[in-house]
Amino acid sequence: NGSITEALRKAASEALSAEKAAVVIGYGRDNGASISAPVFIYKPEDAEQLVFDEMCYTNLAVYLPRKEIRDLGRTAIVLKGCDFKAVNVLLREQVVKRDDVLLIGVRCGGVGEPQLKKCAACDMHEPEGCDIIIGDRIENIEAGPEKYADAEAIEKMALEERREFWNRQLDKCIRCYACRQACPLCYCKRCIVEKSTPQWIETSPHRRGNLAWNMARAFHLTGRCVGCGECERVCPMGIPLGAINQKMAKLTEEWFKFQSGLSPDQKGPFSVWEDDDPEMGIL
Repeated sequence: NGSITEALRKAASEALSAEKAAVVIGYGRDNGASISAPVFIYKPEDAEQLVFDEMCYTNLAVYLPRKEIRDLGRTAIVLKGCDFKAVNVLLREQVVKRDDVLLIGVRCGGVGEPQLKKCAACDMHEPEGCDIIIGDRIENIEAGPEKYADAEAIEKMALEERREFWNRQLDKCIRCYACRQACPLCYCKRCIVEKSTPQWIETSPHRRGNLAWNMARAFHLTGRCVGCGECERVCPMGIPLGAINQKMAKLTEEWFKFQSGLSPDQKGPFSVWEDDDPEMGIL
């Protein structure tokens, strides 16, 4: 990935020098750090801080909805394929304006040592639609059986076994909301868990409140989640949050023939109405 890093540094430096961007959001590596952390580059000469390697986990799209970032001016951002999907959703939902971002796509064959599970099922190696694309071409392939593997493993359990499994998992939740903070599509200015009049979701880390929180978040991400896996990766308690999102994505694909994040021009399944919809819905 040395050649990718050099090309990335050159592209960032040129964007800042030509004033095509006021800031570049990318990855850097502190001495001794185990992963490549997000960095913000404002000067062309500081582009040497940028790296791209197999330890670039973070979905940097999480920063784009933030007012502090928008106030800086046009933002250039480094995106893996799964991150680019999240940007497509932000564009679709008009959270971000296309003219306000310079998208630097990196052709990524997977991250992690060993490689993360999500990378085996990735179908967005080629981030077509970015302004700049770096790296040797990697053909997009149709996702294999790994795509919904976590959800399908749980589906095979008997109903009572499944109930006991999720009770054990959700009992571990400490309500730190790391999953929410890492998710680029959890951009509400005020989250439902912080609303107290009325209080829809109890904030204490007990089974009832934990179930309500995790189910509410899953429903809010249905038809939107792009499977970047950041929520599960940052969970300090190791809760398999990806399996929940996979289940919702699988149903959305089966029922609506819809996969989130493929294009900013997509119409989400829960935001449109057609004459031939199979159900009447709410009138």
